[in-house]
Amino acid sequence: MAALGVAFTLTLAGCGAREAAPQSTFVLIDGSKATTADLKGKVTLVNFWATTCVSCVKEMPALVATYKKYQPQGFETLAVAMEYDPPAWVLNFAQTRQLPFKVALDNTGEIAKAWGDVKLTPTTYLVDKQGRIVKRYVGEPDMAALHKLIEELLAQA
Repeated sequence: MAALGVAFTLTLAGCGAREAAPQSTFVLIDGSKATTADLKGKVTLVNFWATTCVSCVKEMPALVATYKKYQPQGFETLAVAMEYDPPAWVLNFAQTRQLPFKVALDNTGEIAKAWGDVKLTPTTYLVDKQGRIVKRYVGEPDMAALHKLIEELLAQA
């Protein structure tokens, strides 16, 4: 899917309430699994992407830099490749670019469906330490604003 030309941000819930991240099991490219429950206690970026998505490929170095900057403070990143993305391409992309974070394959499309029926890439969710979705970004996020929000969430108990 083509990414939107201009990124925009949607807040998922009104009045400050935060929606719980969907219970999901992610099959990682190394064959291991991770679940939404495994992410509790960490601020997590869940990024839906595809190797054929120009904006996704363009933003990946910024996601790597963000992960490296905040990972020592309890930040996690999970890149979820879309159902239509050939697993061999995802594996090659992750290896050649030495992606330092978890990369998952959504072979059935069930994860994208559970996370709000994601169709456009990149779509990125920021999840707090309690496992609640704080922000959803469709298109490339404003990295300075994203970093500020990550720092605020990391500072919370």
